[in-house]
Amino acid sequence: MNTKIKDKKVSAISLGCDKNRVDLEKMLFKLKQDGFDIVDDVNDADVVIVNTCAFITPAKEEALENIFKTCILKEKGIIEKVVVTGCLAQRHKTELMKEIPEVDAFLSAQDNENICQIVEGLYGVKSEENKATRGRIFTSRGSYAYLKIADGCSNACSYCTIPRIKGRYRSFPIDEIVDEAKDLAKNGIKELVVVAQDVTRYGEDLGQNMLIKLCKKLCKIDEIKWIRLHYAYPEKTSDELLDFIATQPKMCKYLDIPLQHIDDRILKSMRRRLGEDKTRELVKKLKEKYPQIALRTTFIVGYPTESRADFKKLCSFIKESKFDYAGFFPYYREENTPSYFMDGQLSERVKRHRLKKIQKLQNSIATEKAKMLLGKEFCVLVDYFDESKGVYVGHTEFLSPTVDFGVEIVENENVAPGKFVNVRFVGFDGENFKGEYYESSK
Repeated sequence: MNTKIKDKKVSAISLGCDKNRVDLEKMLFKLKQDGFDIVDDVNDADVVIVNTCAFITPAKEEALENIFKTCILKEKGIIEKVVVTGCLAQRHKTELMKEIPEVDAFLSAQDNENICQIVEGLYGVKSEENKATRGRIFTSRGSYAYLKIADGCSNACSYCTIPRIKGRYRSFPIDEIVDEAKDLAKNGIKELVVVAQDVTRYGEDLGQNMLIKLCKKLCKIDEIKWIRLHYAYPEKTSDELLDFIATQPKMCKYLDIPLQHIDDRILKSMRRRLGEDKTRELVKKLKEKYPQIALRTTFIVGYPTESRADFKKLCSFIKESKFDYAGFFPYYREENTPSYFMDGQLSERVKRHRLKKIQKLQNSIATEKAKMLLGKEFCVLVDYFDESKGVYVGHTEFLSPTVDFGVEIVENENVAPGKFVNVRFVGFDGENFKGEYYESSK
């Protein structure tokens, strides 16, 4: 790096999904390797990267709010440069450049690889050629890391903007993924959260489905103890995959399968590939044949033309299925998606009412199931120490970090971040389990 900017500090604001976070962590590593100092506090930085999401309207609003706040810091002279990356920059780059000229650079996805040259160029410095560096600076707490195995999506769901933003599904080479996983293991990572818009299609664009083949290779990395999959699409959740998860010790007994609805007409309109009957069969099979696999799912309420009867059917399905964890989103009318042009758009009031009702229903189910675990012992991976509460925070293999309930563990000399410890669940407050360390007799 030119000595003119060798003392510049870079900070980042990470927004959006885990896949987005991985892209940011790789950019920060490149900047550090190039000589920049990476700092946590944006107020201590010279350059701030706002890594954005644009999946749904609230995500865009959050991104814009953070961009404007960062531009104010620049206006006050606290920072020098503002760089915007991620899906919002990818989706609305041209408009944003006109509307927010205070931003020094908007980066498309293909620009990420050249982050060092772009930042140096903002200071009028001609950079050397991009160095071949592989690594990440972790922006999340804990001994787990997200391992991104593909980008884009080819599912073309009627409500989703991802294919337009990210393009068609593109699997990364299996050897590169395994090498990255080995690097993560060398850096103290104990759990890999394998992520893609659809992990169950991994490798199909390269000629054959290779998800299980990939997982088998990851399981051979000694330092990696847990491997978790996000996200498995219903029509691709095969018996072979379920058998592999159920029998392979390193695979977390956990699956996140977005179902989105249960009414056949709504599912067809959403362009989902699994209809009502097959969806019910899948859930029944998971409950009866694979009860050890915890199931998380997501649903959309208020989709165009969703009637009261359709919503009532969805609520009944939630009651019957008793999902371990479920997330709900009101339908967002995103521009240039097929559902944007559909008749039968519901009012925001109706969507809010339905969202509140179904969330309350699922919360009661999840709380009931959580209380059934009290008094039992589980293996917990400790993520960090929460100084404000004076407790350690971790997660089990059936609790995905930051997504599901956490586990708060009373201070004990045997408990430390990065360790697997035996914990007895002694309480539940609606958000986290309360746990106590105990010596295993095994």
